[in-house]
Amino acid sequence: MQETPQLSARARASMLFALIVSGEAIFFLPFVIPRVFRPTFLEVFDITNLELGAFFSVYGVVAMVSYFLGGPVADRYPARLLMSIALASTAMGGLLLYFVPDPTGMFWLYGCWGATTILLFWAAMMRATRVLGGTQAQGTTFGMLDGGRGLVAAVVGSLAVAVFAYALPADVSPVDPAQRTAAFRDVILFFSACVFGSALLVLVLLWPLEKVAERAPVEGAWQHLRRVLRLPAVWLQAVIIVCAYSGYRIADDFPLLAKDLLGYDEVSAAGLATMALWIRPVAAVGAGLLADRFSTSGMTLLCFALLLGSGLLIGLGPLGMDPVVPVYLAVITTALGVFALRGLYFAIMEEGKIPMEVTGTAVGVASVVGFLPDVYMGPVMGVLLDDHPGVRGHQLVFLVLAGFALLGLLATWIFRRVVR
Repeated sequence: MQETPQLSARARASMLFALIVSGEAIFFLPFVIPRVFRPTFLEVFDITNLELGAFFSVYGVVAMVSYFLGGPVADRYPARLLMSIALASTAMGGLLLYFVPDPTGMFWLYGCWGATTILLFWAAMMRATRVLGGTQAQGTTFGMLDGGRGLVAAVVGSLAVAVFAYALPADVSPVDPAQRTAAFRDVILFFSACVFGSALLVLVLLWPLEKVAERAPVEGAWQHLRRVLRLPAVWLQAVIIVCAYSGYRIADDFPLLAKDLLGYDEVSAAGLATMALWIRPVAAVGAGLLADRFSTSGMTLLCFALLLGSGLLIGLGPLGMDPVVPVYLAVITTALGVFALRGLYFAIMEEGKIPMEVTGTAVGVASVVGFLPDVYMGPVMGVLLDDHPGVRGHQLVFLVLAGFALLGLLATWIFRRVVR
């Protein structure tokens, strides 16, 4: 297979830039908006945490099928074409969100997003990133991908908070529902425009990749699938992703944690969630660089250990008179752990000796299992937070984080034993 030496440094940088921007933009509408603006999102759409979790579950079920089907597609068709179609169709969903659909409409919308964000996009992006990374810089390339995505999320999230604050009165406490909804619609339009713009960026910048990424023949799809299913490293990678991504979904609790435990208003709570996004670039890029210097699996072990400590800090800690320090410490350490893992759990393919020509299929198989948290984490968090309001609900959520971190430590240790 031909690799990136045929490309100039400028072409590689421009393509990585397109992957970074589009890789985060594709998830702005279904995930970034409710993560940064969770309290506002619940009020504007008049839903509970459990109902929001149910929307995520619908997304997750559709995404599971899309991961499986999208892997072989990514091995055969150009990433530029697949990703641009996915981005444009996702942006169209933002126009539907603007009109504040009822819960039934939200179910359908999140189901559609499960297809548009995954089927044509996810495996294509991962395959393109692995091609760019070659054999010597997988950790750095994947780390820069997720770190860059984090920087994009932080910048765009901060701008969105500014848009929201500008559209609201100076004193947000007496704001009426109509004002809140109008301001939030501005945020939705802002994010939708960003997603559509990224589709154009992909069309323009990713075309050189088609010169170096050979496509798998159609008749070899089932052979590739059988080959991938026999690789123990793929299944262990899938378990690692399950644990890491479950921890990542815990980050959805950050703004509600700030509101319930620290008494923050909607803008301040969104600001705390955005602060966590700013940790992502440092964590992902730093972990990727260290992974190439030492080992990807070793850095993965360290990150799961960090998540275990963070989960126990809130889950077992007394949050009484002054919860500010433990809450901020938990947010920072959780963000460091989960965002570093996002830069590692696909870079680990090279250490697992997964063949380059079946990358898309391997990503699809690992993702079907690995991103199951899209199905169950939303409802689990919704039940825990709704049935145990206040401190107790958040403690239970972070104990779930600790449990997955412990399982992730075990899976990574077994992975190291198997591949060596």
